[in-house]
Amino acid sequence: MSDDQGFSRRSALRTAGAAGAGLGIGALGTPAEAAQGDASAARQSASTAAPPRRGRTMIGVPFEERSTIRVGLVGLGQRGGSMIDLFLALEGVRVVALCDPVREKTERAARKVTDAGQPAPALYTKGDHDFEKLCRRGDLDFVYVATPWDWHFEMAKAALKGGKHVGVECPIALELEQLWELVDLSERTRRHCMQLENCVYGRNEMRVLRMAHEGLFGDLLHSAGAYLHDLRGLMFDPDYYEGPWRRKWHTRLRGDLYPNHGFGPAANYLDINRGDRAVRIATFGSPSLGLAAYREEHMPPGHESWKETYIESDMSISLVQTAKGRVVRLEHDVSNPHPYSRINTLGGTRGVFEDYPPRIYLEPDMSGDQWGDFGQYEEHDHWLWKEHAHPPGGHGGMDYIMLFRLTQCMRLGLVPDFDVYDAATWTSPVPLSHASIKAKGTPQEIPDFTRGHWRKKRPGVDSEKPET
Repeated sequence: MSDDQGFSRRSALRTAGAAGAGLGIGALGTPAEAAQGDASAARQSASTAAPPRRGRTMIGVPFEERSTIRVGLVGLGQRGGSMIDLFLALEGVRVVALCDPVREKTERAARKVTDAGQPAPALYTKGDHDFEKLCRRGDLDFVYVATPWDWHFEMAKAALKGGKHVGVECPIALELEQLWELVDLSERTRRHCMQLENCVYGRNEMRVLRMAHEGLFGDLLHSAGAYLHDLRGLMFDPDYYEGPWRRKWHTRLRGDLYPNHGFGPAANYLDINRGDRAVRIATFGSPSLGLAAYREEHMPPGHESWKETYIESDMSISLVQTAKGRVVRLEHDVSNPHPYSRINTLGGTRGVFEDYPPRIYLEPDMSGDQWGDFGQYEEHDHWLWKEHAHPPGGHGGMDYIMLFRLTQCMRLGLVPDFDVYDAATWTSPVPLSHASIKAKGTPQEIPDFTRGHWRKKRPGVDSEKPET
């Protein structure tokens, strides 16, 4: 989960405001700013048409085979500061450069590198844009970005222009124009730009994916995913996020701020961009009450949050329709009491899987309207989970599985499991859900970022074990 910060309180506040302005949405949600938001919604809808292609498709393009992968990390807060441990645990990976304006975070990460027996990495700590120098280095193969959302697009762009493959935490960008620009840059530079979505590598998600591809669910009909995670305490915690950057987004957008954890797995199940595509999205949002209620109960008078007006829907519910007529439901709520859930549902003509807790009903294995034991399908686990039954790291091991597979593809010169078209598709609900809510639930067209290549079946996360 991309809860990393790694940038100064000052820069987080400044860049969040700039990004809000770029979306045409004011910081405090005043009537004038709401009118700007309507104009922005219209612009977002108009930008779904594919711009002229300036490079060749990146579909099916393998990495260059290499024995050592030289990595630079940008952002070393909650997320980046923990992910460096996994990079250092991987075969053939060398951490060459680190970047974060908070110098003590960079130095702490550098000690981990030298403690692992690697040479001391170069440090980039001189201001908000020192990452640009890191991206221009000639001895880097891959740049990992784990910073506040406002910086993701700018950093991905700098990495691509510097000739580096780049992986970015969620979401990869915040506007449709930015998504198209990353698609264009990836194609022109011949470098992969990836949304590092760890949830597609969850054990349950990968097992269900394999079962779907083996036909156990019959013809696929629908899926659902979500990010239901009570973040109220963390968003008001001055020590967790570097400044209130994440909370500030609740003053600027009304839709699904974080769709990737739910949409990524659902898109994989339904072969989105690999035989089907997401065509349109319609979103409705509840009132925004949760953060204000939490502030009323927990924040003292004079706290900076009292200047904020929250407009983000506490619960947003989106329906995505595919070219084949299938339906994906996406939900987002981080502002109210709720046990953690990503919903993670897949249904077809022979049955259904539902997660949290995991349960399954498949014919002819089950009958009588009684849920069955998902554990009995362990034989369908993906080969990655059979090889790494107890992976290190957080989030149940999915972070390690994701980085292991990424670096394996880079070392062996394989095609990555997902690409810039997946990154753009999985992130597109961020601007489009906001536009739909502003338009009273009117469906918004989802761009075909593949420019027609979605019709061809091709491998994805459900990969075959390579011969090594």
